[in-house]
Amino acid sequence: MPKRIALLGSTGSIGTQTLDVISRFPDEFEVEVLTAGNNVKLLSEQARKFIPSTVVIGNSDHYLQLKNSLKDLPIRVNCGEDSIAEAAASHSADMVVVAMVGYSGLRPTIAAIKAGKRIALANKETLVVAGEIIKKLLNESGSKIIPVDSEHSAIFQCLAGERNSPIEKITLTASGGPFYNYTEEMLKNVRPHEALRHPNWEMGNKVTIDSASLMNKGLEVIEARWLFDLDPERISVVIHPQSIIHSLVHFGDGSVKAQMGVPDMRVPILYALSYPDRFVSDLPKLNLCSNPTLTFIEPDLKKYRNLALAYSALRQGGNMPCILNAANEVAVNAFLSGKVGFMQMPDIVEHTMNETEFFASPGLGFLETSDSRAREIASKYIDELKIKS
Repeated sequence: MPKRIALLGSTGSIGTQTLDVISRFPDEFEVEVLTAGNNVKLLSEQARKFIPSTVVIGNSDHYLQLKNSLKDLPIRVNCGEDSIAEAAASHSADMVVVAMVGYSGLRPTIAAIKAGKRIALANKETLVVAGEIIKKLLNESGSKIIPVDSEHSAIFQCLAGERNSPIEKITLTASGGPFYNYTEEMLKNVRPHEALRHPNWEMGNKVTIDSASLMNKGLEVIEARWLFDLDPERISVVIHPQSIIHSLVHFGDGSVKAQMGVPDMRVPILYALSYPDRFVSDLPKLNLCSNPTLTFIEPDLKKYRNLALAYSALRQGGNMPCILNAANEVAVNAFLSGKVGFMQMPDIVEHTMNETEFFASPGLGFLETSDSRAREIASKYIDELKIKS
């Protein structure tokens, strides 16, 4: 029987690539659930192609349009955040792919965990915001997370078969985005359309901006702490512009294992879907002779302040990673809309971290409050920056 997939966030970059992978293996996978936030047109097209049992549009304003577009098909149509969470826990799905972007992925992931599902997680904010809570829920439910991010998938793969091997540290690789060789002064004049031109990866706008500012890597450091149970001091970052080595594990005996491949997100997506097996695919393969030079650069934490702020939030713990994440989402939206400059984004994040109430042991309710409060503080600070300019 094919593995039945509930895909949350099907219209985004990871979601569309996941459907591409699924379409290549029709005997192995079938789509059970599709959800999206606002893109009703693409969601309807996907539903017509894959005929899932259920589709959900997060924005209820689009419900009637979606329902009418699919009225000739035997597909349940629902709307709203509660329905997305219910779809994540659907008894008919064997695996849940969480491809939603941002804080919105937290509640559906928790619902899937409580339902004991195997989860292919591409939503890093879930572990950034509530890593300790998620780990506890995983232990209680028996659910399992398979990481989809190329870096965490690489670490996951390098650790296969190494159950009792002493790990010294892990190294997450970062492409550096389009600006790794820019000076701080040059970065002040960067425009959104320039930041969106990633040299290696095809990603959504938010993740692409995070990659350019290295906040993406900072969030991945926090995520790695919970995925692999490592202290911050044992998680390092190196800029690797070619994006061929996706991450490395350093063992106590001096050995280092690296996972390599072309920069194509469909490869780690396929691994997450097929785990613990590997499927033969026609996806692009790595030719080492076409990539004769691999370079590595230590990140400049003065230039990439977001990475330093992420480490700081991880060390503080509590609700501070939640505050960091919320402030960054607001800052990225402000940059994309032209309200602030590229180098003002870390100013917004740092200000919000300093001004939002810290709590060392938050529950989910307090995290929701922290998220809302941090967004308010960040937005107010952006308005103040606009007045000053």
